[in-house]
Amino acid sequence: QVRLVESGGGLVQAGESLSLSCVASGFYFAYRDMHWYRQSAGKQRELVATITDNGATNFADSVKGRFGISRDNAKSTVYLQMNSLKPEDTAVYFCNVKIRRTVLGAEEDYWGQGTQVTVST
Repeated sequence: QVRLVESGGGLVQAGESLSLSCVASGFYFAYRDMHWYRQSAGKQRELVATITDNGATNFADSVKGRFGISRDNAKSTVYLQMNSLKPEDTAVYFCNVKIRRTVLGAEEDYWGQGTQVTVST
């Protein structure tokens, strides 16, 4: 059973930093690309950052240069380091993995429960 558990959210002031963690279980973590999404009130969920199984990273334009993503395969954990936070970064942040169980099967999205990040002015 796939399980993703995020932690590390909170309330910070603009310009401060926050680090999120996501502990994964129920699948072979090292083989999977991992993603962080966020969803703010009234908006669609958006992809923030991706780290591939071999460590390559990609970021949304809105967070490039401010956010970092990393992984520790030994701990089955993916991290999101958020620096120079802005009020517009306020959202619920979700960890995500996409798993295709069979060669011809559909890719399934798995989500954690989310962690709230609030950035005040």
